[in-house]
Amino acid sequence: METLFAALARGDGAPFLEHLAEDVVWTLTGSTRWSRSYRGKADLVENLFRPLFRRLEGYTNTAHAMIAEGDRVVIECTGRAILRGGRPYANAYCWVCRLSDGRIVELTEYLDTRVVEAVLEDAPRG
Repeated sequence: METLFAALARGDGAPFLEHLAEDVVWTLTGSTRWSRSYRGKADLVENLFRPLFRRLEGYTNTAHAMIAEGDRVVIECTGRAILRGGRPYANAYCWVCRLSDGRIVELTEYLDTRVVEAVLEDAPRG
């Protein structure tokens, strides 16, 4: 996870994406229109990543703390980007991951939903 986050901090999300299991369940908490469980890498990419990254430029995610126990890793991190209109995006996250065979099979993302509502609610989905 440290290697994956080192790449994310440089703006390279490819290694992280490669380490998601095909049947990953990624749950984005809260009550925004983005909040739900995305089931499978295809659902996650098509319905969360693609719409978001059409809107964001230069996304980085920096880990500030990691705790690992058994098959779980908890990461306190900060994501930053610029929206295509020029506004900054910055959000604080806590990601709780479950790993199996070197792949992320579950990820629960706790975040500041007010930032999502203020900055991303008008972003197109799908």
